[in-house]
Amino acid sequence: MTKTATTQSTTNKIRNFSIIAHIDHGKTTLTDAFLQLTQTVTPQQFRERMLDSNPIEQERGVTIKLAPVRMQYQGYTLNLIDTPGHVDFGYEVSRSLAACEGAVLLIDATQGIQAQTLANWHKAQALGLTIIPVLNKIDLASAEIEQTLLETMETFNVSEDEIILASAKTQENVDKILQAVINQVPPPKTTPKAALQALIITSVFDAHKGAIAYVRVMQGALKNQSLYLLATQTKFSPKEIGVFAPNMKPVKELRAGEVGYLATGLKDIKFLKIGDTITSNQARNQVTALPGFKNPQPMVFMELYPIDNHDFAALKDAMAKLKLNDAALKYRATHSPALGNGLRVGFLGIFHAEVIRERLEREFNLELIATAPAVTYQVITKQNSKLVINHPNEMPDPSEIAEIQEPIAKTMIFSPSEYLDKVIKFCRQKRGRLLNTTNLGNRIKLDYQLPLAELITDFHDQLKSLSSGFASLEYELSGYKPVDAVKVDILINKELIPALSFMAVRAEAETKGRTLVKRLKKVVPRQLFEIPLQAAIGGKIIARETLRAYRKDVTAKLYGGDRTRRMKLLQKQSKGKKKMKQVGKVELN
Repeated sequence: MTKTATTQSTTNKIRNFSIIAHIDHGKTTLTDAFLQLTQTVTPQQFRERMLDSNPIEQERGVTIKLAPVRMQYQGYTLNLIDTPGHVDFGYEVSRSLAACEGAVLLIDATQGIQAQTLANWHKAQALGLTIIPVLNKIDLASAEIEQTLLETMETFNVSEDEIILASAKTQENVDKILQAVINQVPPPKTTPKAALQALIITSVFDAHKGAIAYVRVMQGALKNQSLYLLATQTKFSPKEIGVFAPNMKPVKELRAGEVGYLATGLKDIKFLKIGDTITSNQARNQVTALPGFKNPQPMVFMELYPIDNHDFAALKDAMAKLKLNDAALKYRATHSPALGNGLRVGFLGIFHAEVIRERLEREFNLELIATAPAVTYQVITKQNSKLVINHPNEMPDPSEIAEIQEPIAKTMIFSPSEYLDKVIKFCRQKRGRLLNTTNLGNRIKLDYQLPLAELITDFHDQLKSLSSGFASLEYELSGYKPVDAVKVDILINKELIPALSFMAVRAEAETKGRTLVKRLKKVVPRQLFEIPLQAAIGGKIIARETLRAYRKDVTAKLYGGDRTRRMKLLQKQSKGKKKMKQVGKVELN
């Protein structure tokens, strides 16, 4: 048998697949069951949520960073690529799925199809993947198996015998899922003697090995040779090539169809962009890039300031360390007269921001003040140039603005029908435009166009609250639309505080300005002089609260006597307060 035939025979025994599901539908529990069933880990090595290495992943029950694992089962090599579980990491999910030929679509029998179930199914379908529908948690008393079966058949156009009923927790029918992967998912398609093409599905940083790329080899073989990254035009020589079993295990080469890792030795993870193509340096001019690559763009911006200004160097150092494992994280130094030195950070979404902030506080012991999250606006000037505005303070003079555009998200909401009126009313308040409604038995699917600025605050929490926790939501950016927005400035003691400026729709600006100055009244420390707290649009004050001065009893030491002495002391105090009001500074803690 020739070497080519042997390689083809090996490739036919490979299955690359992923598990796609809504949050909390049991994806990570099923992964654990696969690891146990295939004996990839021994009972002594096993622990729950094996592929979630970060403590925040363990606690929140959400996969933040994808992790591949290689399993051997019935003579087949099964490469499972565990995907992130949150909407903020949708691009990573799409690149992970691009590395697969099949996907296990996991549906919770107690909750039915949710927003992310459908969104991930669309992504898998668009990539032409073989999809295996699985109903999970059938062991629970609250499981509505018949209803969920009908919903699955109707939504995904599958027959009842195509759906596997399973329980990842009790491992019931888990073997049937793996058997379906072997029988239904096609082996990788490869071209003999083709030049190397490897897809980067994610990247991490190691202090000893440098930037490490998690890769799927699409064509050719990845071995110890001079390599080239097409998107970043970077040449390098690999330090180590290996597979996940589930820990890193070095091998001599990765062949077409295989999934593994590549220790590049590069000192900066920014060179390893998710979705980029790796090829040999020799073939760099002949090989075309794999489709679907894009640079992840930050959509939510926040400013982080250390409570103790002496911690600014520690904050910069901590952020640099986090960026080593997160190429999507972007930041730069900023300064606020009130809050001192800080960092302006760009995130993929509000969940991404929460995770990073929690890691800074927990892993690096930093106490931080975070400004309100803001989105990126586009401004068309009267000279017809387009400006990208990441912070309200970057807004040009209103006289130069022809149009302001805000990011719009295509949003999918699933809600029980009894909460429909409340959900529609809530979305209308948030400037949503209803595009379509689909009846799914006792639940309704709503397609909305919603401004991203409304989604990133507490939209998800409020939606859960008004639907008793049953509604679910998924969104993706769909472009920019014109908006009548204004920049609202906040002044404390007539001094502009740039960090507190925000953008608002003109009709809501006054209400939001009033709300903020009322909240400031509760947190700004009182002084010995009166402090005006104001919200302004341009030079016009739209809201004001007054923080009363502390009153010192200057006449306490007087006992009777001439009244004029008492009046002199009160007049002197009044003059002093007037002077302090003019020159006094407010310190924000």
